[in-house]
Amino acid sequence: MAAVRSKVVTLARRGLFRKISSTHSACCPVHSFVKRNLGDRLFASPITCQGANRLYSAVQQNQEIQTTLTDDKIVENPLKHDDYFQVKSLVKVEELFEAGVHFGHKSGVRDEYMVPYIYGNRVGVDILDLEQTVENMKIALNFLAHIAYRGGVILFISKHALSMPLVERTASEAGEYSHCRYWRGGTFTNATQQFGSVIRLPDTCIFLSTVNSVFEQHRAVVESAKMMIPTVGIVDTNSDPRLITYPIPGNDDSLTSIELYCRLFKEAILKGKQKRKEDDLKSV
Repeated sequence: MAAVRSKVVTLARRGLFRKISSTHSACCPVHSFVKRNLGDRLFASPITCQGANRLYSAVQQNQEIQTTLTDDKIVENPLKHDDYFQVKSLVKVEELFEAGVHFGHKSGVRDEYMVPYIYGNRVGVDILDLEQTVENMKIALNFLAHIAYRGGVILFISKHALSMPLVERTASEAGEYSHCRYWRGGTFTNATQQFGSVIRLPDTCIFLSTVNSVFEQHRAVVESAKMMIPTVGIVDTNSDPRLITYPIPGNDDSLTSIELYCRLFKEAILKGKQKRKEDDLKSV
C-alpha cells in the first residue's frame, strides 16, 4: 500500500481533484466520469472520494452541467440537443413528392399495419402520408448520425435487384457495409457457428426494402429483432412495420426514391463522422 500511495497523479489542475493514486484513478467510476465529462473546469468545491467506501460528494452545479471539455473547447452533449448534426434540414417534402415517395402498392396487397401511414387511395393505388414520412425520416437520420458519431457499424441491406449497385456504392462512400445478395439464415442469430469465431454484429441496419418479394419479408428483419439490433427501414404499403425500430413510410420500388433515400442516409452518416472528428471523440 505504501508503494501505491507514493505513486500519485494529479487528474486535474486548479484544485478540481485531490491527489489520488494512479491505481485508484483508473478504477474509480466517479473520477473517470468527471475527468471525461467535466475536464479542467473550476468549481466551488472539489469532488472527493472517501477510500474503499466510495462515498462521493459534489456541488449541485456540477451535476447540472451537460457539456464536455475537449481540447479546451466546450462541446454540447449531443444527446441533449434536438438536432446536433443538422440533419433535419436535409428532408424536404417537395423532394419526397418529386421522387414519388408517396406512391404505394395497390390496395389489394396492403398490409393492415400500414393503414395509419396511408393518406388515401387513388385509382386503386394507396397514397402514403408524406407528413409522416418527413417526421419519421428526420428521426431516423438523427439516429444514424448518432451511431456514426459514436463509431458504430452500419449495414445497408437490400434485395432490390435494380438498386443493388446503388446501395453498395452508397455504403462504400459512407465508409460502411452493405449486403445485397441472398441472406443466409442465421447470419446474425448463429454467427459464431457459421463463421467459426466471435464477430461483431452491426450496431444498426438500414433496410432500403424490408421485403424480398411482394409478400415475403426479408429474413434479416426478424434476425435483427431477435438480436436486438436497431433498424431503420423503408416500409411500403405491403410491408409489416412492426419489427422495424425506425419505420419510414415510402415507395421502396422506384429507383428515383431509393436514390433519394441513399443520399439522405449517406449525408447523415457523414455528418455524424465529421462531428466525431471535430469533437475529437477518441472512443465509443
